[in-house]
Amino acid sequence: MKIIAFVITLGLFVFGIILMGYAFEPNMPHGILFFSGIAVITISLTIPFHVLKRIEG
Repeated sequence: MKIIAFVITLGLFVFGIILMGYAFEPNMPHGILFFSGIAVITISLTIPFHVLKRIEG
């Protein structure tokens, strides 16, 4: 379970960084992309710190 959670959280973390990077491209909704990137990174850090601690004991 820990390996699957690691792969999922790593994917979410990288996706959040990509979203934050696209926020600085022209003709894009800058604020929405940047704050959604922050939200995705926050979710990716919440999974191992809070959710897995409760599931695996």
